[in-house]
Amino acid sequence: MTDYYKILGVEKNSSDDEIKKAYRKLAHKHHPDKTGGDEAKFKEINEAYQVLSDKTKRAQYDQFGQTFDGAQPGGAGGQDGFSGFEGFSSQGGFGGFDFGGFAQQQGGGAGGWEDVFSDMFGGGTRESGGADIQTDIEISFAEMVSGVKKEIKLYKNSRCSVCNGTGGKPGTKETTCKTCQGSGKIRKTVQTVLGTIAQETTCSDCQGRGKVFSEKCEKCSGEGIIKEEKNISVDIPAGINDGQTISIRGEGEAGKSGAPAGDLFVNIHVTTHPKFVREGNDILSMEEISFTQAILGDKINVETIDGVVAMKIPSGTQSGETFRIRGKGVPYLRGVGRGNHLVKIKVVIPKKISRRQKKLIKELRTLE
Repeated sequence: MTDYYKILGVEKNSSDDEIKKAYRKLAHKHHPDKTGGDEAKFKEINEAYQVLSDKTKRAQYDQFGQTFDGAQPGGAGGQDGFSGFEGFSSQGGFGGFDFGGFAQQQGGGAGGWEDVFSDMFGGGTRESGGADIQTDIEISFAEMVSGVKKEIKLYKNSRCSVCNGTGGKPGTKETTCKTCQGSGKIRKTVQTVLGTIAQETTCSDCQGRGKVFSEKCEKCSGEGIIKEEKNISVDIPAGINDGQTISIRGEGEAGKSGAPAGDLFVNIHVTTHPKFVREGNDILSMEEISFTQAILGDKINVETIDGVVAMKIPSGTQSGETFRIRGKGVPYLRGVGRGNHLVKIKVVIPKKISRRQKKLIKELRTLE
């Protein structure tokens, strides 16, 4: 049985948002219009998302599996898929199994099974919006700690400013689409191993609106969108992790004929710091001290992300010990406060010492 959760790379208890995020990432990666895209993989991802994004279908899938094994009362008795049903009947399903009744039991109304078959065979009547897009932004370690606003330039499909995305020349009237007779949908039949199945697709001439303008917009040639460079401001919050993605609703590719725009996904990359390392919400660094400082104790200046801080070194400090400077770490992304700055001490033993130093150390050894 196909594992839809495995296809999207999510756990069975994943939230709707986690499933949506995983789908968008994979769909963008494998989109057939993209260089290196994989149409078969794209269809597989879409099939998985169509089921897991629908509460009814997901519950149905979790209980019965991809082919609804066990849908018969008391389990399926070991039968797989639709085995045991006697062919496809035009009156409503496989043998005596009533699709309409089953759809109503599942809360899907009359369109329950129509939606399932639409998903299976690539149909669907939902008006599609613009495509999601993604880009990358590089920020410094310091910007990661403080948060920063970045301006990016994207050359993408935007809503036409002349017709406001309608595709019609301003002032012209709308008329009923002759292709779909105003329904916004084109109905066709598909021959499958299950028999003849009706399929509805969005009308390509009116983009599902049912109406067309008598004259097209001259600027966008009736598409409702134009390709142009756009400046977008991205607010990057303090404490964001390297590799994390920010989504900006409606800043993706504009949809045709006024359809909603897709979303923009911004992948954040934090450059490495020559001195600091992030570990969770703490910042780690290393400071070297002399063996006399380690023995007698001292106060040293420590560089933090906020500037230099004086830190006490107690007598008897060992190499490898770590000291904490509170509140000088990374801010909590979804909370209040900051982590700490952790300072690891390295005691440096000199390779060469003077005669006098050597004599004093020998005297010190006799006192041990």
